[in-house]
Amino acid sequence: MPGRHSRRAGSRLETRAVQQLLLHGLERHQVFFSAALPKQISPPLFNRYGGASNSFGNHVDSSVRFLRNGAGRVRTDVSCTVFLSEPSDYDGGELVIEDTFGEQSVKLAAGDMVMYPGTSVHRVMPVTRGVRVASYFWIQSMIRSDEQRLLLYEMDNHLRHLRSTFGETDKGVIGLTSTYHNLLRMWLDV
Repeated sequence: MPGRHSRRAGSRLETRAVQQLLLHGLERHQVFFSAALPKQISPPLFNRYGGASNSFGNHVDSSVRFLRNGAGRVRTDVSCTVFLSEPSDYDGGELVIEDTFGEQSVKLAAGDMVMYPGTSVHRVMPVTRGVRVASYFWIQSMIRSDEQRLLLYEMDNHLRHLRSTFGETDKGVIGLTSTYHNLLRMWLDV
C-alpha cells in the first residue's frame, strides 16, 4: 500500500520538524536553561486526548528513557509538557501533578510549558469536550538533585534582577555570580 507508507513518511517528517522547532525554542529560552540545566533532552513526543482516549491515570515516569535506534538513554530528572491546544478548545484535560505542596492542576495556553520533577506522581484528567494535544519529553539535568537545581534556579533569578539593577560590575553581583558558578561546579554531573 504505497499511499499508506507515504503518509507515514510524511507524518514522520512533520513530527521531526515540530520536534526540532520545540528543541530550538528551548535552546533560546534563558529561563528554561536556568531551571533545567539540561545535559540531554529526549526527543519530544506527542499525545492527543479526546473521545475514547481521553485521559491518562496516575503514574510516575520511568527513571530512564531509552532513545530510538540505540541513540543512548536519558535519566528523567525533569519531566516537561508543552501544551499545543488552547484551553478554550477543550474541557478537562488538566495535568495534575502531586508534589510536596499537594496537587497542582495545570492547564496552560498553547505554546506554554510546565516542568516538574520526574519523580512526581501525575495524571491527565479526562477531556470531556474537544481535543487536548501536547508534547512531552524528559531532561537529564547536569544537576541531579531537585533541591540543588531549585536553589541554583532561585539564585540565578535573583542574580538577573541584581544585574539589571546594579550592573554586571557591581562587587556584590560579581561575588554572588562567583558563588553561583562555584556551587554549579561542585554539583555538576557532566
